[in-house]
Amino acid sequence: MLTGHHLIAGREAAPDHAPFQALNPTTNQKLEPFFGEANAELADEALQAADGAFDSLRTSSVETRATFLDYLGEEIMALGEALLERAHQETALPMARLIGERGRAIGQCKLFAGLLREGSWAQASIDRAMPERVPAPKPDVRRILQPVGPVVIFGASNFPFAIGVVGTDTVCALAAGCPVVVKAHPAHPGTCEMLSRAVFNALRRAGLPDACFSMLHGRSHEIGTELVRHPITQAVAFTGSLHGGRALMDVAAARPHPIPFYGEMGSINPVFLLPGALKERAAGIAEAYIGSVTMGVGQFCTNPAIVLGIKSPELGTFLENAGQHAAKVAPQTMLHRGICEAYEAGTAVWSTIGGLKKVGTSAAEPNNDASQAACRIFTTTLDVLESNEELRREVFGPCSIVTECATLEEMLRFANSLEGQLTAAIHGTAEDLRTHAALIRVLERKVGRIIFNGFGTGIEPCTSMHHGGPYPAASHSFYTSIGTGSIYRFVRPVCYQGFPDDCLPLGLQNANLPGAMRLVDGSLTRDAI
Repeated sequence: MLTGHHLIAGREAAPDHAPFQALNPTTNQKLEPFFGEANAELADEALQAADGAFDSLRTSSVETRATFLDYLGEEIMALGEALLERAHQETALPMARLIGERGRAIGQCKLFAGLLREGSWAQASIDRAMPERVPAPKPDVRRILQPVGPVVIFGASNFPFAIGVVGTDTVCALAAGCPVVVKAHPAHPGTCEMLSRAVFNALRRAGLPDACFSMLHGRSHEIGTELVRHPITQAVAFTGSLHGGRALMDVAAARPHPIPFYGEMGSINPVFLLPGALKERAAGIAEAYIGSVTMGVGQFCTNPAIVLGIKSPELGTFLENAGQHAAKVAPQTMLHRGICEAYEAGTAVWSTIGGLKKVGTSAAEPNNDASQAACRIFTTTLDVLESNEELRREVFGPCSIVTECATLEEMLRFANSLEGQLTAAIHGTAEDLRTHAALIRVLERKVGRIIFNGFGTGIEPCTSMHHGGPYPAASHSFYTSIGTGSIYRFVRPVCYQGFPDDCLPLGLQNANLPGAMRLVDGSLTRDAI
């Protein structure tokens, strides 16, 4: 039974300001109950509670936090069909997609529980004392990563489970020992409430304080700004638009004591079609391309928005097949009406630009009352693309532009002009890669993840994954928002010099009870010392 309440350290606060309801994007019907706008007092209460719980969480045992994550996975699953149904009503995401995403969220809990138990992520480093060294003795110096403190998290609209209340950001922050305050997404507030209750159930089962977690509702910019600028907040994670992310990034930087802002803010994810690939399999690439463009109604930050290829009969075959496959794609409902309206507005602007031609679109007309979007594929030349900034901005939805280049040098020129991107894809042969190694060298400077003979849509949460990139794709190119490396956003190194062994953090003590890999006097080992 949903209440619409803010959930602050286990306390329920009834909405009493600016009430709103979720909307079913398929029917435009309002969904019960009412939710309300959080204010500065509630933000302060949540962050004060988080600060009070910080010592309890960060000094809890690794096994306690890992067990909490195991329990969280169980509690998510225990929400059963009710969770799936509410998320479907609020987002229009198909049941099969939601079931898969729920599995991903649970898998992330298990992934970080395993990371904690193995222990090496904390990067313990030990340099033992050398009291007899001359001319000066060497002190005992040890370093390990420690949690930064309370973290504020803004979830994504397009991943209500995997990048939301129980998504990577929340899971890795709590795993690191940081209490979390989540700003619920206003497009799926009921889903956020259900998942927040799962977090509290897991905390209680693990014996951790309720104050380790809070969730606040709100549609306005004010509550987000209040959470970011609050002096207790020590880091922020955000997934969303460049406009919203940059605004919060500036708030974090303007504080008297600036804090890290980890924003994942969008990308056009260029695709480069090299000659060998087009000669071998132009039709097959076109089919996979349309599948990637229209996956999830194009509502992925890794959507392939721009494709570049050399003008040739093979590129003509690619365009013809792409148009045919686009026509077969039925219009589908987007996450909410605002996203659908932005998609229509963005593609309408494209349609006014001379030199841009539509080569494929869904044969069926979209139902505007159901917030549906049709697939739209355009083609143009590089000079048109370069002279119209609107064509190089992300339009969230199932659209893309195939660009004809006269030469490979033109493709390289475009790559050099790119802003930071989350992904880029290269379709080619092994010989293509060797011949056009210069393209790879350029993309290594511009992109977080480079895909060979594939597309950026579909991300594997694992140790090696990097989901980020140079600005404006992300606020800091070193950090990832998906995969185990995401935990490093919420920790910092602390060095201990001359401490008695039993007064050190467990991971730095001589016995190495966690059994983690450590750097001892310059050599990696799991041995005790």
